[in-house]
Amino acid sequence: MDVKYISPEEAVQIVKSGDRVFVHGSAATPLILLNTLLKRAGEINHVELVSVSTYGDIQWKQPGVTDSFYMNSLFVSANVREWVNSSRGSYTPIFLSEIPQLFDRKILPLQVALIQVSPPDNHGYCSLGTSVDAALSAVHNATNVIAQVNPRMPRVFGDGVIHISRFHSLVYAETELPEVDYSIKIDPVSEQIGKHVAELIDDGSTLQLGIGAIPDAVLKQLTTHKDLGVHTEMFSDGVVDLVHRGVVTNRHKVIKPGKIVSSFLLGTRKLYDFVDNNPFVSLKDISWVNDTAIIRRNPKMIAVNSAIEIDITGQVCADSIGTYQYSGIGGQMDFMRGAALSPGGKPIIAIPSITKKGLSRIVPMLNPGAGVVTTRGHVHYVVTEYGVVNLYGKTMEQRARMLVSIAHPDHREKLERSSFERFSKKSWKDESVSSK
Repeated sequence: MDVKYISPEEAVQIVKSGDRVFVHGSAATPLILLNTLLKRAGEINHVELVSVSTYGDIQWKQPGVTDSFYMNSLFVSANVREWVNSSRGSYTPIFLSEIPQLFDRKILPLQVALIQVSPPDNHGYCSLGTSVDAALSAVHNATNVIAQVNPRMPRVFGDGVIHISRFHSLVYAETELPEVDYSIKIDPVSEQIGKHVAELIDDGSTLQLGIGAIPDAVLKQLTTHKDLGVHTEMFSDGVVDLVHRGVVTNRHKVIKPGKIVSSFLLGTRKLYDFVDNNPFVSLKDISWVNDTAIIRRNPKMIAVNSAIEIDITGQVCADSIGTYQYSGIGGQMDFMRGAALSPGGKPIIAIPSITKKGLSRIVPMLNPGAGVVTTRGHVHYVVTEYGVVNLYGKTMEQRARMLVSIAHPDHREKLERSSFERFSKKSWKDESVSSK
């Protein structure tokens, strides 16, 4: 097929002052287009960039960029965290499943979308590759779509198949996708947490796991499990290993049996090669993947999520360190609730007991300004390296005692004192904190 490509400099000329521009995220972040656009600082002004989660070297610290461009992040990633927390950026709290509605309902009208795709096939169709998530809605709703065409981008089956006629312009740029390998970061604490979580997972369960040392540690403990399924907002290399071992078959799923269902992915080249032209994998619109009504239909749904801190009543902060915006709401609540409603499902919060600085992650009260991502009414299982508790159906006082039991020993006395001061006028039942 005869395809006309233009230079990135020419392509981004369509962006005007006052425009709102969507930026494709995760491994699909179109760095060539984005950094070329940022070079127009001073030439255009009051341009709002909207992204979910980006990776790679975004050159936003170049002179004049933050004077011309404003970052509105829907889920904060490390490469723009400082920008988002500055006077020229902000964070919009929203469930990951509802982000497409912002574009569909014109709450955030998009003038331009910058995306990265696989090369067009013989019929002119490209793939959104590693990230369908909210990008599909952005492509459908943006007035103009600029596509960075990359032969290193895998062609992935599912919802993210777009014909080139939808693009205003195409820019050819062969670049390596960003790679992340958390398996090398598994420490003894993560390994122990992984063992505890694995014991909660029955054969035939369907998994939702994010990215990080703890999810990878969990996956490494599942090598003897049978017929696991995957329905998750994202996945990484650890799932590939379980597929090759015959552990992940998706046989017992109700939703898309026989297929790994996700909305985006991030890992190493091994993962990107695995999903390329692989009908075993289906990347779908995030509003469908993360729909609680969809998630709950899979029996034995296991949702494993992390947190920054959790208070002694079970309130979970997963998006901020006090008032400093660290990440976002994401899909945690979507899957925590979906798993809770699934027959035999288990929503799990898995965290190390202390931070790298030795501070307890189980706290009497959340830090001032901390965001409650998962309410205490939604929390069931909490796991640290010191054990597992199930807070479901427990009183506030019982929760406090249970959480203290899995806190780091160096902090238990202080937590016990805080619990006593808060609940001293109430009678506590002396009962076991074991709740696997």
